[in-house]
Amino acid sequence: MYVIVEINGQQFKAEEGKRLFVHHIQDAENGATVEFDKVLLVDNEGTVTVGTPTVDGAKVVCEVKSSLVKGDKVIVFKKRRRKGYRRKNGHRQQFTELTIKQVIA
Repeated sequence: MYVIVEINGQQFKAEEGKRLFVHHIQDAENGATVEFDKVLLVDNEGTVTVGTPTVDGAKVVCEVKSSLVKGDKVIVFKKRRRKGYRRKNGHRQQFTELTIKQVIA
């Protein structure tokens, strides 16, 4: 059984025991339990239920493993040829690591 859940504007495929790296959740603390009820689709062993826009009564219960994880560094390099213009900038996105404890559908 799996569900498609929307967390912080992104959609994830959620199954029990799976780890997710979602955009940073401000109020999350390590070991805390977080529930998401914006379930868009439920697949229960071949029986698919699509929400309009969400599935009623379905939710995903997660545990926060790490409230702040930094992603890989992305280098942004801008250049205009023959103009002497070069800019180099780096960015590391902040994530929250979640472990899915229970899928209720």
